[in-house]
Amino acid sequence: MSASTITQSATSSLSRAARELELRRGEFDLALHLGCVRSVPDEGGGGRRVARAEIDRVRAEDGFPEVLRERVKAVGTTEGAALMGVTTTRFTRLARLGLVVPVKFYLNRYRAVVWLYLAEELRQFAADQQNAPLMTGRTPQGLRDQLDEGLDLRPRNWRGRHLGFLLRQTEDPWAQAAVVASLLDPVEVAEIVKDPHERASLDSLRPERVSQAAPESPAARIAERVATADDPDEISWLRADLAQSLSEARQDRPAPRPTPIASLAADSASPDPPSLVPRSAAPPSPISAQHASRPRLPGPDDRLTTPESPRTHRLLGWLRRRKPDACPPTAL
Repeated sequence: MSASTITQSATSSLSRAARELELRRGEFDLALHLGCVRSVPDEGGGGRRVARAEIDRVRAEDGFPEVLRERVKAVGTTEGAALMGVTTTRFTRLARLGLVVPVKFYLNRYRAVVWLYLAEELRQFAADQQNAPLMTGRTPQGLRDQLDEGLDLRPRNWRGRHLGFLLRQTEDPWAQAAVVASLLDPVEVAEIVKDPHERASLDSLRPERVSQAAPESPAARIAERVATADDPDEISWLRADLAQSLSEARQDRPAPRPTPIASLAADSASPDPPSLVPRSAAPPSPISAQHASRPRLPGPDDRLTTPESPRTHRLLGWLRRRKPDACPPTAL
């Protein structure tokens, strides 16, 4: 039995683990996000899996599965306000001020962003006596001024939380750098990561997008905006973090480079076609004798009968690119 087969038998797929832990897939994803259930990478490259021992550990906890479900229960604004005993307007203000942090979001049928919060965290916030002044009475003037200026920390706080979750999923330095880069605009990434091969490596390790919508669809673009840093302070912090992560990744190992294209040595070793072999037996013409002493530019047959220098390779390649009829037609 191979090591891969042993690993498969000792772990379960995410969907099977969710069933065994009696969680819906959304609840199970949150359990992974919060660290309630730990996953491991699939050695076969098939994503992540959950160890059999981890499933047994969670099932053995007191109050399973009700306690686990309560820990991962996420609620929207209306239910969250009811849990805290405040109006939905006040709850939204608290969320925009960053006092309660969303744990996930989705887009409704109108493509509006709907934020979800952990019910357990909302109860803890409401039970803390230090937060009592924020639960009743008028909001302090300084906070009201920030709200009037359009302050909304929900996207930024969600990104910070999401970043921590993604970083906990891997210990590979390049993958961690890719996580940080995924929250920045590509223009910002290009300013930090000058090497195109390193950028390609980060892009290949980019985490899955938060939206399951079709790429370039309106819903996907909205979700992408939510997942991309837009606050100047946040961008500055992420840029510095990316530079540091990139330095650590380079120390661990260089980014993979593409395999060089094989030279044309095999082609040059093959015999020339008879129709292209120069006819050396023909006597020189008077015009040829007249110009024999002048330097001659390489002709089309020289490529087939004389060794090529690297510079000639580059020149001929440039000329071929410049010829419109040398390019294959592009599929529409």
